[in-house]
Amino acid sequence: MNILLNGSDLTLNQIHQLISHPTATISLCKEAIVSMNKSRALVDQWVAENKVVYGVTTGFGEFANVFISEDQREELQENLILSHSAGTGEFLPEYIVRTIILLRINALAKGHSGIRVSTVETLVSMYNNHITPAVPEQGSVGSSGDLVQLSHIALALIGKGTVVKNGQYFSSKEILQQHNLQPVRLTSKEGLALINGTQMMGAFGAIAVIEAQYLVSIADIAGAMTADALRSTDRAFDERIHNLRGFVGQKTSAKNLRSLLQGSKIRESHREDDNRVQDAYSIRCMPQVHGASRDAINYVTDVLSREINAANDNPLIFPDSNEYLEGGNFHGQPLALALDFLAIACAELANISERRIERMVNGALSNGLPRFLAKNGGVQSGMMIAQYSAASIVSENKVLCHPASIDSIPTSANQEDHNSMGSISAQKCLKVVDNLRKVLAIELLCAAQAIDFLRPLQSSKSLEDVHAEIRSIVPFAETDRVVYNDIKAIELLLKTKTLPSIASIPVDLHL
Repeated sequence: MNILLNGSDLTLNQIHQLISHPTATISLCKEAIVSMNKSRALVDQWVAENKVVYGVTTGFGEFANVFISEDQREELQENLILSHSAGTGEFLPEYIVRTIILLRINALAKGHSGIRVSTVETLVSMYNNHITPAVPEQGSVGSSGDLVQLSHIALALIGKGTVVKNGQYFSSKEILQQHNLQPVRLTSKEGLALINGTQMMGAFGAIAVIEAQYLVSIADIAGAMTADALRSTDRAFDERIHNLRGFVGQKTSAKNLRSLLQGSKIRESHREDDNRVQDAYSIRCMPQVHGASRDAINYVTDVLSREINAANDNPLIFPDSNEYLEGGNFHGQPLALALDFLAIACAELANISERRIERMVNGALSNGLPRFLAKNGGVQSGMMIAQYSAASIVSENKVLCHPASIDSIPTSANQEDHNSMGSISAQKCLKVVDNLRKVLAIELLCAAQAIDFLRPLQSSKSLEDVHAEIRSIVPFAETDRVVYNDIKAIELLLKTKTLPSIASIPVDLHL
């Protein structure tokens, strides 16, 4: 599989495909090459004319008023990369770094950055040959984009950085030469073009929102199984209720819950003699809570879909009018706000899931299920501590959901006096998404155990298919065992993204 990049129509689904298929490659389309050559020709013209252009013939940031002589301009670009490679902390995972490179190439392919095609082609070759720069996780304030992380990528490109190859660390110059690639000698504008951008935020955000699109449907599946295990009423999911409010996500989740529960013999067994008028909010209000998160996820999907195809460096070059414009498309505020929102939306899915877990394990709330879902309570603790783990995770999420986007700290001698902190939003958002998967795995583990205590009654076909899939990797807990192994097995199942298809409900992907 090869994906052509032109800077305009890269999709989140393609990003997912590239992450999922390590042998997939990328390349620049002909139109992108033409556009990049046009903007590069203008840069060369301005350099020849000694025209004052920010970052081309001047210094950067607070040094924007310093004119750079012709004999120092290559040194200027290299020094930019060296000085900005100031990251700290652990190195980012390889799949994150590769996604950052992909997104930066796509932004450069729009043809408004003034970079040479040959420089971008070297980045493409690095991606296709799995030459992955070692990029520290800390250092970005989210404007002028993710300068630090992108600088460490550029550092590898010029042969002065470190790369990861098969889990080992090497000099980038050595690895480039092994692949018949020469380290790039940067010329005017190129250093700036490589590092002004939102690609670390974009990479984390894209991966997080792709996962969230699946997990919101997993939440419907887990919630439906719990509702059936608790012998809840399905009246709260009636289409007429949700049409009167009109939110798309709410109607979608309600429809999923109706479909998942349709034909359940467990539901029919207590329809006539059910004395409960209403279920608790964690059951009754699933469409409203899941639906609100679903709508939030779709909003963030739209934001990411725009940003991964945006020109976000500075200055931007407009070949058709022979102009350049200084601006601030590198400012990460759109992503910072959206990713804080995505973290909150996913944390709420985990919050309500944990409350459903509590109802299943609490003998006073479980409508007759054994306490802690233990077959021999007292001797066995059952799922008691599984609920503890879920509670711990959702508590962690509450801390992670403090919005980074409301903070700012000035940089570059107050020239850059408002920063988005979107890199922090992005990294903690992905952590919340990972935490959501863990909580949903715990709910599915408990719900499958609870369903087994209701035998010989059967749930719906959809939920029985899900139950069978869980039981293919995690047997019924006849006695206590290491619960960690069971949770991990279901979490790995969720990562395969097959459960919605098994449950016969669509994943409402907007990728």
